[in-house]
Amino acid sequence: MELADGDTALRPIRLRDQRAWREVNRRNRDWLRPWEATIPPAPPGAPPVQRPTYRQMVRHLRAEAHAGRMLPFVVEYRGRLAGQLTVAGITWGSMCSGHIGYWVDEAVAGRGVMPTAVALAVDHCFRTVGLHRIEVCIRPENVPSRRVVEKLGFREEGLRPRYLHIDGAWRDHLVFALTADEVPGGLLARWHREKPGTSGTSHK
Repeated sequence: MELADGDTALRPIRLRDQRAWREVNRRNRDWLRPWEATIPPAPPGAPPVQRPTYRQMVRHLRAEAHAGRMLPFVVEYRGRLAGQLTVAGITWGSMCSGHIGYWVDEAVAGRGVMPTAVALAVDHCFRTVGLHRIEVCIRPENVPSRRVVEKLGFREEGLRPRYLHIDGAWRDHLVFALTADEVPGGLLARWHREKPGTSGTSHK
């Protein structure tokens, strides 16, 4: 599935994205490092856990996608790779939920790229996949990421202390959420009403 709205698009991550993905990450090292997930130290006597290579990461994301637990996308802006968005932790049964994580190239931050990408992903999850609830968990200090969910009207639900291992330590996270019944007309449509002048949506 590929999703697009104006200059912003989501598509599945590919092995052949490696060069572009690495180039964007290299340029954004200082921008991304404070918010990146890290691996906690191994227990005494256990071998250290190594950070996966790009190929290992993509293969893991694909395996999780095939198992129905994840939707891994790259974000494109005007045809160039500009970030990554993953719907993870997809749970069915009585919950029907998932959570979204994302990052974007600092060079295109502030242009509405990530709010549009998140809105595209949420609408896909609610309307096509059939999920009921989407969460986004963000460090309180991550003001740019918080602006994304605030612009889209996510509800702030509270604090999860020491929730994820980020930048070398266990960090508190704020929880933001939306349910399908809160956006019956679609999140992207609501985003466009709040930010007029954007172009229409296409689904490929």
